[in-house]
Amino acid sequence: MADTNPTPAPRRKLSSLLVIWRFTRGYPLQIAVATVALLTSSLATLWIPRTFKQIVDNGFSAGADTSEIGVYFQGLLAVILVLSIATAIRFYFVSWVAERTVADLRVAVHRNLLRLPPKWFEENRPSEIASRLTSDTALVEQVVGSTVSIALRNLLTGIGGVIYLFVLAPKIAAYLIVGMPLTVLPIVWLGGRVRQYSRNSQDRVADIGAIASETLGAMRIVQAFGQEPREGKRFELAVTRSFAAAKKRFALRAVMTALVIGLLFTAITLIMWDAVAGVAAGQITGGAITAFVITAGLVTGSFGALTEVYGDLLRASGAASRLAELLAQETDIAAPAHPIALPRPAEGAIAFDAVTFRYPTRPEVSALQDFSLFVAPGETVAVVGPSGAGKSTLFQLLQRFYDPESGEIRIDGVAIPKADPAEIRSRIAMVPQETVIFAASARDNLRYGAWDASDDAIWAAAEAANAATFLRELPQGLDTFLGEGGARLSGGQRQRLAIARALLRDAPILLLDEATSALDAESEKLVQDALERLMQGRTTLVIAHRLATVRAASRIIVMDAGRIVETGTHAELVAKAGLYARLAALQFQESA
Repeated sequence: MADTNPTPAPRRKLSSLLVIWRFTRGYPLQIAVATVALLTSSLATLWIPRTFKQIVDNGFSAGADTSEIGVYFQGLLAVILVLSIATAIRFYFVSWVAERTVADLRVAVHRNLLRLPPKWFEENRPSEIASRLTSDTALVEQVVGSTVSIALRNLLTGIGGVIYLFVLAPKIAAYLIVGMPLTVLPIVWLGGRVRQYSRNSQDRVADIGAIASETLGAMRIVQAFGQEPREGKRFELAVTRSFAAAKKRFALRAVMTALVIGLLFTAITLIMWDAVAGVAAGQITGGAITAFVITAGLVTGSFGALTEVYGDLLRASGAASRLAELLAQETDIAAPAHPIALPRPAEGAIAFDAVTFRYPTRPEVSALQDFSLFVAPGETVAVVGPSGAGKSTLFQLLQRFYDPESGEIRIDGVAIPKADPAEIRSRIAMVPQETVIFAASARDNLRYGAWDASDDAIWAAAEAANAATFLRELPQGLDTFLGEGGARLSGGQRQRLAIARALLRDAPILLLDEATSALDAESEKLVQDALERLMQGRTTLVIAHRLATVRAASRIIVMDAGRIVETGTHAELVAKAGLYARLAALQFQESA
């Protein structure tokens, strides 16, 4: 339950947003339409002060012909109509690009995560990774769909407004521009602190998601042990830390915004003070000063908004950098450039030759030490040993979730690092001790063994796995939603569903981490019968928990501290009165 981060985070920079651009640039037509609409709306915004100048100069002067002033109001209405339509078009296409970018980014990150080996997820919290796919991509969506558009609109309006100010009154505009740099200094000075606080705030939000996911996923254990108050306090503490981090961030942004806006409007006030004197002296018209005031307000608002936009961009750059870390993760378990094809038809021969291996998270412990084993096609080998002997490690290495430090593992004579991992795994079916049931229908859970399996094939596998009866009794049959982790099924039903899945896989090699000790006698009998059907004609490595399984094996290997210490049949090993005999007395229980 310790807080960990997947990888050290790099310092957040706006350059991290280039990661987003890699996905956004794939839609040039939509970007072009949005850009044209953006330019049109900015131009229309700046056209409004010009129209007001004409109205004031021609309609408020002494002796003005008010009958001719209508054309200027008509022009103003036309500008407003153009502004409205252009804004709507910009909003639609910018939102489209944002949603599409986020969708592509999520897919790309998830696809890359699927390539990574299990050891990477042992070192990194899956719940924190899931947070990146949700909260961080939401920030990206905000940037692409709103922040960037607002930034560009305000930048264009601000720059265009400054140009128009010089056209209207060069001297007053010069005063205004001289005061502008005073607003940049606070942005630069405070920007670094905002960047740091924003990253910390996002990390604390990720902690909230991780804790919630962990607790909700283990709700039965939490309630069974009466730890609701403790988990409630732990979550509350994480929320408090998140609020404290967020408070620092938005407090600093509030100071930055207040400082910038205060400086801007102070400069405007002083400049306009001078402008009034110019109007009184006849150096500038009333319409020009009206247009100047409106334009200066637009410029002030635009550059003031940029300060808030900058903070959003900094937060999004942090999110982009976190997503970029996931996109950049490379797997060291990959197919070679020129993989060797496994022989056909498949035989199912397995060979471990002097294999030594240590888990990356436990380098001080040798999981396997100079381990050698050959399993002939069609042979059933039971693996027995105390906890930590290395039994499960055999399964992990055989499926090439890890590579050994030394030695070689072969399937049908081909060293597995020289073959495509996908082809290796296609020849292996597995029934794990902790059955994995997805939050999906019974049909989809079964089809995980062979996704293109027909309903006839599914029912045949279910019959062989002694699962057909309870599947037919489900409310919607195969279409019944099984709940999170198969919550609607009993332990024995979940096991039989996993066996049916392995039957559909129809692979020549079976890895069986037998787990029937926690089942009642009737369920155990049904599961054991299904396992016996599953093992027929397949090369089987089984981590044995039952004496019946051990006796049915053609060979038993006894492991201790990553080595084979005894080999033989049940009778031979009991007669030796060694480790197996002690384990048999303690671990295995023979049913009557």
